[in-house]
Amino acid sequence: MESCLTISDNAEAGVLVLGGSSGRVEAGRCALLSAHGMTAMSIRWFGGPGQPPGICEVPLETFVSALDLLAATGVSRLAVLGLSKGAEAALMLACVEPRVQAVVALSPSSVVWANVGPGPDGVTVPYRSSWTWRGRPVPFAPYPAQWPTEGPPTSFRAFYERGLAAAPPEAAIPLERTRAEVLLVAGGDDLMWPSLAFADALAGRREVRIVSHPSAGHRPLLPGEAPPPPSPSYLYGGSPDADAALGAAAWPRIVDMLNRPSV
Repeated sequence: MESCLTISDNAEAGVLVLGGSSGRVEAGRCALLSAHGMTAMSIRWFGGPGQPPGICEVPLETFVSALDLLAATGVSRLAVLGLSKGAEAALMLACVEPRVQAVVALSPSSVVWANVGPGPDGVTVPYRSSWTWRGRPVPFAPYPAQWPTEGPPTSFRAFYERGLAAAPPEAAIPLERTRAEVLLVAGGDDLMWPSLAFADALAGRREVRIVSHPSAGHRPLLPGEAPPPPSPSYLYGGSPDADAALGAAAWPRIVDMLNRPSV
């Protein structure tokens, strides 16, 4: 499994860092957390050897195994930080894994969505869940029948808004099942999906903290992170300044929550 592990001496917190649908191993974000006293690990969770080629029926046990490796470094507090689909995974992981004590979800979803790309069998349709747990698919929201026709670059926000309106109740991420602290970071100008509306929906299930910025998009920037180049395929919304402002507002709360001693 492709991964990076950045160990901070005497760290109490071990943070599993999950990228989004790029599948990228977030080495830079791990280094940032390590510089603030945390041990951080990021993994490729699809598209690697022995893994589904797409985000399709990815076993949540993949992330449990990564937590095992983090725990073996001697940390006393396990946390997960995820972006977009990685945030969806992080929130679901906290619902099934009681060792997770804190979750930071950047641009989260409030429901489990259908697969993005092919599964282990190489097939994309018919659609299936993005995740499995103990060999069984996690209930999911199907996609609307009509896909966006404008672009590229394409905004998927209205597409996901339509999907959310028709999502079955069992597709909701059951956040009430976790005792972990939860911090949600969302931009009001997210054009990939309505992450701020998703954050509000999650807040309706249990107590969470939300940090938002009305002009930020789908990719908040934490302090010191460089803006990604514009995508020729997708519209993410926001701007470098607004995305950085959202990250700067969230950062002190992220560090405080992840570094908080276990009780």
